This record gives sequence, C-alpha cells and structure tokens, in this order.
Amino acid sequence: MKRLGLILSILLLFVLAACTSEQDAVSETEASNNETSETASKTQEETSQTSSDIPEEVQKPIKIAAIMQASLGTFSSQYVKGVEDQVEKFGGSVQVYNADNDLSKMATHLDTAINQDVDAILIDHGRADALEAGVKKAVGQGIPVVVFDSDINVPGVTVIDQDDYSLAWDTLKTLAQDLNGEGNIVYVWVGGFAPMERRNAIYEAFQERYPGIKEIAKFGTASANTALDTQTQMETILKQYPNKGDIDAVFAPWDEFAKGATRAIEQAGRDEIKVYGIDMSDEDLQMMQKENSPWLSSAATDPAEVGRVQVRFAYQKIAEEDTPEIFSLDPHLVKQSDLPEETISMDELGEYVEGWGSSDAATSPWMEKLVEEADAK
Repeated sequence: MKRLGLILSILLLFVLAACTSEQDAVSETEASNNETSETASKTQEETSQTSSDIPEEVQKPIKIAAIMQASLGTFSSQYVKGVEDQVEKFGGSVQVYNADNDLSKMATHLDTAINQDVDAILIDHGRADALEAGVKKAVGQGIPVVVFDSDINVPGVTVIDQDDYSLAWDTLKTLAQDLNGEGNIVYVWVGGFAPMERRNAIYEAFQERYPGIKEIAKFGTASANTALDTQTQMETILKQYPNKGDIDAVFAPWDEFAKGATRAIEQAGRDEIKVYGIDMSDEDLQMMQKENSPWLSSAATDPAEVGRVQVRFAYQKIAEEDTPEIFSLDPHLVKQSDLPEETISMDELGEYVEGWGSSDAATSPWMEKLVEEADAK
C-alpha cells in the first residue's frame, strides 16, 4: 500500500511539472507575440513618419523648365497658370518656353533647358520625331521628364493626356443623341497635333457608327488667331449653306474652333445650328452660358489641373518615387443645361459638374508638408 502511495506521489509530481512547463511555454509565447506586435507597430509608425518626411531631393528650391509647342488660347493660359501655381506652392521656380508652333524651335528650347541643368522638364504637346532625341538626352543626364499630350514614348518618361478618345466620344455621342442619329454637320479640325489625331480617330469611328449623320464641310487651321480664323471660315460655310436645315451641328474638337464657329453662327442669326466642342476655359463657359447660345456641350478636363498634375509627377520623379509610364486624366462632359443662369468661372464649375478639378493624382504624403514649409519661408 505504501508502495502504491509512493508511485501516485511521483506521478503527481510529473503532472505538476508538466503543467508548469506548459504554462511557462505559453507565457513565453505570449510575451514573444506581444514583443513582435509592438515591434511591428513601431515599424509601421516609423514608416508612416518617414513617408510624410520631405525627401532630401526636393528640399532645395527646384528649377523646372516647361516647354510648349504653342501657347494658343485660354486653355493654354490656364494650363500655364496651373503649372506655375503648383511649382510656386512647392517653393520652386519655372521657366516657360513657347515655341510658337515651331517644332525645331521647340527642340532648341529642350536643348537649352538641358544645358541649364534644370531639375525637371515638362513638355506640352510636340511630336516624337522632333523631340525624342532631346528627351533621351535629358533622361540620360538624369533629368526627369513629364510629357503632356504628345506621342513621345521613351522609357522612364511619364506621358499624361486628357484621354482624347473619351473626350471625343463623349461629345460625339451627345451630338448624335441630340440629332437622333440623322443630320448634316460641319467638322472643324487640323492635323499635326497628337491630341487632334487621337480625336480624329474617334470621329472616323463615329462616322461608321452613325451613317445617318453626314459631314458636309470640313476645315480648320491652327494659328496665332485660331478663333478669329475659324469664325471667318465658318462665315463662308454659312453662305454656302444659307437655308435653315442645311446644317444641324458643328463638331469642334478644340475650344478655339468652337469659339470661332459659335461667333459666326450668332452673327448670322443661325441659332438652329448647335456647337459641340472639346476643352473648356473661363471664356468658353461665358459663351456657353450666354442666352440662346448655340454652344450646347463640351467634353473637357480642367487645364489648370492638368498643369498641376504634371508638376506633381515631376516632383515625384525628382524624389525618386515610382511613377507610371502613362496616365490619363478623367474627362467630364460640361452641358449647357447643367449650368446655372448666373455666370460662373472654372473655379466654380465643380459645383455643377461632379469631379471637376479635384484630381488627387500624383500626390505623396510629403507634398502637404512641402507646401507648408514653402509658405513659411
């Protein structure tokens, strides 16, 4: 009996020891897990703090060169304003070069910017056959390049556009619906610009899709006075087709074209002819809002926002952050029927067109702090 009691006592000691060891193991595991959790939390916090710190590469005043194929009309002026405003907010400086629609002059401006050792280059329009060599040279020297509305395709270069295919289709679809798929239209267009070529591709598809809509006239030139030249040319077309019903609508895939066509129609008293455009500016808005205006709609992006996004991509590149090779801004359809009676500006358009001018593209956490520090200086 004593032997049995001794055996039971020994077994009890083993059980207690095992339980104690298991509890110690659990405690050690919990402590280890807690330590791991605290370490992960601390690492995440440090990463968050680091992500909002201003990168060393952009802590100095950044020098930007903005090279434009042409500065024509109010769209271009508002685009430039967007570029200048964003660079100024970041505490940098920008030099704008206008090539006056001369591609060889544009290439020369690009070489000048490279030789001046700027921190980044923005390109507005232009063509690859004239600029690709210069862009490759800039990239080879470590100068970031961001291109807007061009056919340039160089590795490491971000190309942004307004999604010209959607712009053209949104406008043309609205035109077709308003005409119930039948009617005579005038097409104002000029080649030689990448966005115009893309918009024309959609126009050609539109002609296939809506065979009941006939093009009876086509013209267009890009000049220092595009709107005035368009007005003169449209006046000639109206004389060739003097009767109501001869022309139902005008498709003008550039706001300078739309302005000229609208003025010619108004002066001729041919308010039965409607205008459908692409692009938008303060002046365009005022013309659309005018009583009995023939300008019914335009598909557009905010030109100032285009400029701001292009600058932000440039700063991200300078900071050695990843940026996309291609980026398209979302277009919006601005319809006369959606606008208020009182005259508004582009800054107020977002109240009537959802999403207008509110792109958060190409933003980094540190940019807000960069703006704050620039304001404090």
